[in-house]
Amino acid sequence: MADRTHILAIDQGTTSTRAIVFDADTRPVATAQTEFAQHYPRPGWVEHDPEDIWRDTLSTARQAIAQSGVGADGIAGIGITNQRETVVVWDRATSAPIHNAIVWQDRRTADLCAHLKGEGHEPAVRAKTGLLLDPYFSATKLAWILDHVDGARERAEKGELAFGTIDSFLLWRLTGGAVHATDVTNAGRTMLYDIHAQRWDEALCALFDVPMAMLPEVHDNSHIFGHTAAGLFDATIPVAGMAGDQQAALFGQACFQPRMAKSTYGTGCFMLLNTGEEAVASENRLLTTPAYRLDGRITYALEGSIFIAGAAVKWLRDGIGVITHARETNDMATQVPDSHGVYMVPAFVGLGAPHWDPDARGAIFGLTLGSTQAHLARAALEAVGYQTMDLAEAMVADGGDPPATIRVDGGMAANDWLCQFLADMLQVSVERPRHLETTALGAAFHAGLATGVWADLDALAATWVRGDCFEPKMDADARATLAAGWHAALAKTLTKV
Repeated sequence: MADRTHILAIDQGTTSTRAIVFDADTRPVATAQTEFAQHYPRPGWVEHDPEDIWRDTLSTARQAIAQSGVGADGIAGIGITNQRETVVVWDRATSAPIHNAIVWQDRRTADLCAHLKGEGHEPAVRAKTGLLLDPYFSATKLAWILDHVDGARERAEKGELAFGTIDSFLLWRLTGGAVHATDVTNAGRTMLYDIHAQRWDEALCALFDVPMAMLPEVHDNSHIFGHTAAGLFDATIPVAGMAGDQQAALFGQACFQPRMAKSTYGTGCFMLLNTGEEAVASENRLLTTPAYRLDGRITYALEGSIFIAGAAVKWLRDGIGVITHARETNDMATQVPDSHGVYMVPAFVGLGAPHWDPDARGAIFGLTLGSTQAHLARAALEAVGYQTMDLAEAMVADGGDPPATIRVDGGMAANDWLCQFLADMLQVSVERPRHLETTALGAAFHAGLATGVWADLDALAATWVRGDCFEPKMDADARATLAAGWHAALAKTLTKV
C-alpha cells in the first residue's frame, strides 16, 4: 500500500462540483471541476437535481485521483465541503431522492417564514439556533417537501425517508447507504439544531413539523464518518472531514484565533469573524453560527451572508450578455474612472444580512445615455464591496474593534480591482492567500487532522501563505460619497423599513 499522505477534498458548490487532491504541504496536485444545471421552476425558486450532484462528485473525484498519480490507496482521507442549507430528502431503501434539492437561494417559503414571525416565534428560534426566520435556512424547505410530495410526511414519520444537506447526501452515497450523518456546521444551518446544547431540538422540529427520525447524527468536523463503499474507487478511503463551505473557508484561511476574519466571494459573499468559545448574539441581524468543533470543543463565529456576489457577474454574462467571460470585469472596471453614477443592488433573490428582505428584487439606478457596459460591470463589482462594507460595519457594531485584516478567497478574489475596492471601502488590509481554493483546503484540513496528515492547528496555521496584500488608498471624502450613493440606492430597493 502506498503512503497515505494526500487528501481528496470534495467541494460541492452552488453552480459546480470540484475535487482537489492536496499533498501534505497543502499544494493542490490535481483538480477536476464540472458545472451543473440550475433549475428555476418559478420566479424565486431554485432547485438542483441531486443525481447530477452525485454523478459529478463521483466523476470529479475519480478524475482528480487519477490525475494526482497517487492512486486511491495514496489518499489518507476525504474531506467534504458543500453549499449549505440546500435540502435533499431521499428514500432510505433505494437512496433515491423524492424531489429535487431545494437550494439555499430558494425563496418559496417566504410566506411561511413571515407567518411564523407574525406569531412571534423568531426570538425563540434565534436564541437556540443563532439564525433568523428566513427561507434561506433548511427547515422550511424540508417542511415544504414533506407537504408537497405525495405520501412524504407519512413515510418520514415511519422512518422511511432521510433528510440531509448536501454533505449528508454525499456521505450516504459514498458509504453505500451505511452512514447517515452530518457535522456541527451544517446542522447549525438547518434551524432545527440548538447550537448551544449541540443537539437536534424537539421544540424546533415540532414548530417546523419535521419528524426527528429523518435527521442525521451530528459529529465533530474532523471525524471518521465512514468509509467509501466497495467499487467506487480502487481502494477504500475514509471520509474523515466535513464542513459547510463558509466554515471550511474560515478553517482553510487558518482563522483560528478570535477576531480573525475571512470573506469568501463565490456565488454569494460570506464574511465570518471568529469569536472563540463565545456565541456572540448579534444586535445587528448577523448570524451566530458554529465555526468548527474539534474533540468536542466548539468555536463560534459571527456571519454576514450576502446572497449575490459572483452570481451578479454570471447574470451579466448569461442573462444580458454584457460580458463573455467573468474575468473581463477586472479590465472593464479599469477602463472607466468611476461607475458614472450607476449603482447595482443585486437583490435577485432578496437581500441577506443585515437587511433580511426576501421580497426585495434587483435594481440598477443612475442609468443615463452615457452609461456603458463597462459601467455596468464596474457597478456589479462595486456592489460586492458595498455589501461587504455593510457586513463589516454590522460586525463592528456587534463586537467592537474591526479586524486589522480580512483574508479573502473564492473565485472573485482573483480580481485585483475588486480586492483594492474592498480595502478602500472597508478601510482595512485585504490579504489574498497564495492558493484561493481555501474552501476545499478547509475540508482537507479537517480530514487531515482526523487521519494524522497534520498534527494540530499550529501545523495547519504554518501552511498558510499570504499572496497579495491590498492596502486602503481612497480618501475619506470619496469613500463617503460612494457609500452615500449606495445607501440611497439600497433604500429604494428595500421593501421592509
